[in-house]
Amino acid sequence: MALVARGREALESLARELAQGAFAAPCDLTNESSVGTMRQFVEATLGGVPDIVVNNAGVFQVARLDAMPVQLFTDVLSTNLVGPFLVVRAFVQQMRARGSGHFVTIGSIADRSIFPENGAYAPAKYALRAMHEVLREELKGSGVRATLVSPGSVDTAMWDGISFGGGERTLPNRDTMLTAGDVAAAVLYAVAQPATVNVDELRLSHS
Repeated sequence: MALVARGREALESLARELAQGAFAAPCDLTNESSVGTMRQFVEATLGGVPDIVVNNAGVFQVARLDAMPVQLFTDVLSTNLVGPFLVVRAFVQQMRARGSGHFVTIGSIADRSIFPENGAYAPAKYALRAMHEVLREELKGSGVRATLVSPGSVDTAMWDGISFGGGERTLPNRDTMLTAGDVAAAVLYAVAQPATVNVDELRLSHS
């Protein structure tokens, strides 16, 4: 199992915790060259292209559009959209040639629902859903599957430091959010289906 993110130390610690062949593959997913190096390392370590790729890179920032720095907007789109695109492009040809594989894209409730000050994250997730749908169409009949898992709010560190301006909107109660384990269970459900079954999309909410 390849663990991919920017922070080498955190990845190596998680790999030791998971064991069972997990290994760190540090990468800046917004950088084409870095993704190419990661692909080579992962394929060399695994002995080929992965069976399952989970695209879970994401950053979340809020600001009114008229006050949003251009760099914030481009950073959010780079991580949430360009990164997953580069990962798909890195592995899709080899998966198609092999005739098997599974891309799981982690979307968000924000890929269909908007609110004020979410003018970067929501556009990125809307576009990511569109990219998934195009990928699914392009892969039909190839043996390679594609699933979009779009959860509601999930209690992760992504919420740390988030605050809304103007007092018109408050942060959701983190005690009533989904957990990372809930999302992981949905991913496992999708990839565990028979090879002839494609789970096109899963939308998750707290009960």
